[in-house]
Amino acid sequence: MKTGTEIMGKIRNRHKRRDAFQLLFLILVFFLMALLGTIFSTIPVNNPGLASAVASLQTESGVESPVTAVLLNFRGYDTLLEVMVLLLAVIGVWSLIKAPAPDPETEISPVQMGVVRLLAPVMCLVAAYLVWQGSHLAGGAFQGGAILGAAGVLLLVSELPWLRTVPASVLRFGLVLGPLCFIGTALGCLFLGGELLAYPEGTAGWLILFIETACALSIGLTLALLFAGGRPHENVSRGDIP
Repeated sequence: MKTGTEIMGKIRNRHKRRDAFQLLFLILVFFLMALLGTIFSTIPVNNPGLASAVASLQTESGVESPVTAVLLNFRGYDTLLEVMVLLLAVIGVWSLIKAPAPDPETEISPVQMGVVRLLAPVMCLVAAYLVWQGSHLAGGAFQGGAILGAAGVLLLVSELPWLRTVPASVLRFGLVLGPLCFIGTALGCLFLGGELLAYPEGTAGWLILFIETACALSIGLTLALLFAGGRPHENVSRGDIP
């Protein structure tokens, strides 16, 4: 049996290791802030930026919004990497823990159900509109995906019984839909034109809309599943749902 002195010694050693890690972390943060400060101090004050270059190529981008032109055309590979980061985040969470099991005996308030039935369809319509208007105004896949994610969170907090019947394969397909469409389009452009995400002439507009629609669905599902807190449980049959 361990004595109190041994236990206190172990606790002190644990605190020492933790304090050493915290000190190392603070040192790394300090150097990072110093590096960022140096970078910002060397930026020219009167830097014109790339606005004129983007404006000169706007007609070739396939969209009217300069933001969408940069994100999905001129610097499309950056957005591709961002979409992949979201997918890796879900994979990381799913590899660590299962989602908390919903209580099958939870009673849903009629008021809450009324709110879900009213808001969920409206949120989906707003998300579709944001994706559509991203070609000429503020909007796009991330904005529409955020609204879809909020709709998914609304369904999750309501603990609707039918959510437990959604097959895990459907969730996995939804998660990879956006990245696969993005990568597929990029590889298609590479094989046809010799450059990654160099859209063929006259096809940039609808290809960007195709990518944004697929990515919005995946982003919305990603955000909702991150809120769920883990990988889905084994699905049950509908006959088991009370």
